[in-house]
Amino acid sequence: MSNAFNSIIVTGGAGFIGSNFVHWVVDNQPGVYVTVLDALTYAGNRENLNGIPENRMTFVHGNICDSELLEQLVPEADAIVHFAAESHNDNSIADPEPFIRTNVEGTYCLLEAARKHSVRFHHISTDEVYGDLALDDPARFTEDTPYHPSSPYSSTKASSDMLVRAWHRTYGVNATISNCSNNYGPRQHIEKFIPRQITNILCDIRPKLYGDGLNVRDWIHTEDHSSAVWAILTQGKAGETYLIGADGEKNNLEVLRSILSRMGKQPDDFDWVRDRPGHDRRYAIDSSKLRRELGWAPIHTNFDKGLDATIDWYSNNRDWWVSAKEAVEAKYAKQGQ
Repeated sequence: MSNAFNSIIVTGGAGFIGSNFVHWVVDNQPGVYVTVLDALTYAGNRENLNGIPENRMTFVHGNICDSELLEQLVPEADAIVHFAAESHNDNSIADPEPFIRTNVEGTYCLLEAARKHSVRFHHISTDEVYGDLALDDPARFTEDTPYHPSSPYSSTKASSDMLVRAWHRTYGVNATISNCSNNYGPRQHIEKFIPRQITNILCDIRPKLYGDGLNVRDWIHTEDHSSAVWAILTQGKAGETYLIGADGEKNNLEVLRSILSRMGKQPDDFDWVRDRPGHDRRYAIDSSKLRRELGWAPIHTNFDKGLDATIDWYSNNRDWWVSAKEAVEAKYAKQGQ
């Protein structure tokens, strides 16, 4: 597969993993021009793209469901990298409708544009489409694991994955899919687990932990995710799925206590709150296909060092998150979380 991409569209490029990918491309692929298409919903932040030279990126404020807008942008691109999604489980439980619209209808609109203009398409998905694993199960998710989504969010991502596969098989769209474990790092919205705990401590708010805290997530630094996506975009085989992971399994209690320790707090300086409905117990990624076939490997293999850098980023960038903090905590307080 050719990797001669001069111009790519990144949907959701002002969000957390999308913006980190844009920065990674600009820093590591000097010949590539990026068009960011983002609706700037609550999780998108134009400031996430600060520092990128004007001659390397265009920002377009728009919706992936806007077919007329896509008709203006897609013919000029060599590839679409599709990050845009509603992605928060709690929000999907409270109101599934935006997840259906963005994750399903939006992916359909992009696939149709890619089909019409013969543009390479890479779809960013999640390991949550596979459901969860038992805590005592040694297995990990692979590309052959059956889909078993648990929440409205993960079911819409499963739906979008199936659309991508169908558009490849039926229409020959040059498409790949990646399913990834939990990203962490700079620019992540403070509603998410790691930045919420860090910013709570910075604001002298006691962190909160769902249920028994033993739910396991497979953590990967967002820079490693970005390099994996680029490897798949440029080297991946059309129609294939690749799982992205960095062997970073840790339960939520371990992660919270590590944050507390690193920020000078006692290991029990937090409050327990009632569990989330349908809370998945364990995610674990087997990324051996990606490593074996495309030669990719993570760089940020020391989770504690990655966590230190993430804490430093939120400590040094209060202006980026402080205005949203009160509203986020008020929402969770209303939910008893």
